[in-house]
Amino acid sequence: MKILRPFTSLFTLVVTGCVGNMNPTGGNSTPNYPYYITTETMLVKNIMVPKGTKLTYNEHFFAKGKQEHKMSEQRLTSINLPEGQTIDWGGVPVYWIEEFFNSEMRGYTVYADFSKLSADKKTKFSELWQSCSDGLGITIKNKEDWSFNKENIADVESCSVNYQRYFKDDSRQQTFLNEMHSELQKINSK
Repeated sequence: MKILRPFTSLFTLVVTGCVGNMNPTGGNSTPNYPYYITTETMLVKNIMVPKGTKLTYNEHFFAKGKQEHKMSEQRLTSINLPEGQTIDWGGVPVYWIEEFFNSEMRGYTVYADFSKLSADKKTKFSELWQSCSDGLGITIKNKEDWSFNKENIADVESCSVNYQRYFKDDSRQQTFLNEMHSELQKINSK
């Protein structure tokens, strides 16, 4: 699963244009985005993340690569947990949250590790999400909160490349996303 993650994410990025830290540079190189590795457990975008979490930020003229200090959360584009670790997001173990690439959209994509979801914790929401086998796009009201806060979640924007709000005329896709949003609202948050 981890080996395929970069390819799956790139495919999702290319097809949806919603996620990622992509910046066209005219070649095969990618920008050296500033990032910070947490040295202790801390609250980031209303999520408690463990030590060793990689926080990636927007490209910045004066900051490149690894940073010695955490940067402003307003610049944050990605939360990537340490290898093998997850946090609970809507009852699902997630290892990566990434802001939509399209700045016109307010939200992020959440990536789950379903191998860590025990059978007794499965819900209709987690089963629908798992059926997509990829990231779940969430639109939100407040950009400063990436937690599983149902009051802040406006909609389920996408589930992999198979289900997208973009395709308004495809009733199958819209019905699936409506059901996901409805089931998400039934989850008891902590």
